Amino acid sequence: MSSLRVLTKVRDHVTVGASLLGLLVNMGAPVTTAAQPPHAAFQPVTPIQHVIVIIGENRSFDHVYATYVPAAGQTVFNLLSQGIVTSSLKPGPNFALSAQPSAVDDDAFLLTPPGKAAQSPLPAPGTASAPTAASDAHPAPFQTLALAKLVEPDLFGKYYKYLTTGATGLAHDVADTRIKNVNSLPSGVFRLTPGVKYDDYAASPVHRFYQMWQAEDCSALTSTTNNPSGCLHDLFSWVEITIGAGSNGNPPPSPFTDLSTGEGSTALGMYNVQAGDAPYMKYLADNFTLSDNMHQSVMGGTGANHIMFGYADALWYSDGDGDIETPPTNQIENPNALSGTNNWYTQDGYSGGSYTNCSDTTQPAVPAIVNYLQSLNPPISPRCTTGAYYLLNNYDPGFNGDGSLNQYTPFVIPPTSQPHIGDVLSAAGLSYTYFGAQWDLYVTDPTEANPYDRYCTICNPFQYASDIMTSQTQREAHIQDTTQLYEDIQTGNLPAVSIVKPDGFLDGHPSSSKLDLFEGFVNKIVNQVQSNSALWANTAIFVTFDEGGGYYDSGYVQPVDYFGDGTRIPLLIVSPYSTGGVVNHSYADHVSIIKFIERNWGLPTIGPNTRDNFPNPTVGANPYVPTNSPALDDLFDAFNFSNPGAVRAPAK
Repeated sequence: MSSLRVLTKVRDHVTVGASLLGLLVNMGAPVTTAAQPPHAAFQPVTPIQHVIVIIGENRSFDHVYATYVPAAGQTVFNLLSQGIVTSSLKPGPNFALSAQPSAVDDDAFLLTPPGKAAQSPLPAPGTASAPTAASDAHPAPFQTLALAKLVEPDLFGKYYKYLTTGATGLAHDVADTRIKNVNSLPSGVFRLTPGVKYDDYAASPVHRFYQMWQAEDCSALTSTTNNPSGCLHDLFSWVEITIGAGSNGNPPPSPFTDLSTGEGSTALGMYNVQAGDAPYMKYLADNFTLSDNMHQSVMGGTGANHIMFGYADALWYSDGDGDIETPPTNQIENPNALSGTNNWYTQDGYSGGSYTNCSDTTQPAVPAIVNYLQSLNPPISPRCTTGAYYLLNNYDPGFNGDGSLNQYTPFVIPPTSQPHIGDVLSAAGLSYTYFGAQWDLYVTDPTEANPYDRYCTICNPFQYASDIMTSQTQREAHIQDTTQLYEDIQTGNLPAVSIVKPDGFLDGHPSSSKLDLFEGFVNKIVNQVQSNSALWANTAIFVTFDEGGGYYDSGYVQPVDYFGDGTRIPLLIVSPYSTGGVVNHSYADHVSIIKFIERNWGLPTIGPNTRDNFPNPTVGANPYVPTNSPALDDLFDAFNFSNPGAVRAPAK
């Protein structure tokens, strides 16, 4: 560790009465800090003194655990248990539940477009922009093992070889002929392996905001007791082949085919853990606690979901000083179909629309979602501030790593003064750090010109926050590289709350990383924590994903506001108090981890209207469906604090 790191390893503390603290945080007022011991009111109420949250990228629950078989006495809701597939991922007796019809939307954006027609066979899954070879424009895969070890400090042993393998050997945006019978797949889910090996790169399905709402195909008219949201999960492939990752305001290519977006039906691809795929993910599920009812908190991608995790709310466009402002016209979403097309959005993309004023039902797409939410029983509030344009997709933060304003691109969200979980923790005298892999390199390389700089700018919720980024002391206290995490684990100097994000090589994203590389990242951290017996005894590690990556999932989706929830994602809870291969069914999303932190230390919520104010779910006969929507579990029921186990991770 550098001398600078030693000098700047600050843990800020303050003693504030609980009632005053709640008032200050809920008003969004700044809370000053001083180097004092934590207030007694904010000691943990459980044995957990350290929470580590590891967030990977782009995998839905069924995509990973489609065929998972739990321990005796446990049940799981997945493709196998529903009879959608067999243990070998062949079509099961209820395979039709995953069928993906086509539809027609040639005008205003619709959640439930008409004109459904069977797609048989399934449109061929594509390669999109997955790396073709080691010399591909993507910096992964690495060409040599020596280079991989030089660049990447976050793996060990056997996992390094996976940085040099896995290219498709195929062109971009063509049918993925590694998949058996790629042009004659039945309409529904299909097995990726062994054609696309578990160690292979693959296309990334679309997972932007309005696309994911459409893919879920939700209507009160299809509501049932077991599925009160009426979401059918049946338009994943139709959305992929009609609009894909967005138009950027451009017309569709001509001629337009099922592979014009490059994706085809990539979203329906599944791994088979019963046949050796995702072995470490399976090991953790077998020995600790797996949630089969954890959801991405926002329909859409990486940025919006990391923001919801940090703020328990979406962020709106401001003037940088805390006042609501209207973004540039070309940055406002318009998913209405361009004239003469089927579902080709008018303005949407990474250099186009990303904001929506969801308080105004004259805006494109807003009436479709608001009317749906209001038609449910009970009606669900959109929770949209009047006049506010909310960020729905991926825009860079308004700050660079050194605290300067980001002026490298016009597509940024201005600095925000909305309160975040860090404000609550600081006011309570509790230490917290966001450990972002390659942060140190990124601070000196804000444009990420270095091809091996794969720090995730949009993943760090605190990089959007003025109260963190405008203070060198706050930045250095609360944002550090993963190299510091490993030292903290070894010395036992871990913060109360650690949020850990791998770099783009290891985050598990299907087209730029691989799930085995994310497994290697997680395996290293779990092993290191367990090697420090004193730390392991009072630590809970939450392993989850930012979102489902656009992959199909069959689980119930609870609408909680305009922004989500979205599809299920894996959540593994690794702790001496979560052993035994338990499957937890309580309804949760990213904010549930915030609720756990708040309850564990007796903290107030982030604000009066943030999602961490939602109650814990109550359920009837169906354990997956809250009867008091909107409701989010605080995950306390995923632990057994009276009976700690001692399961060890496999040796490296």
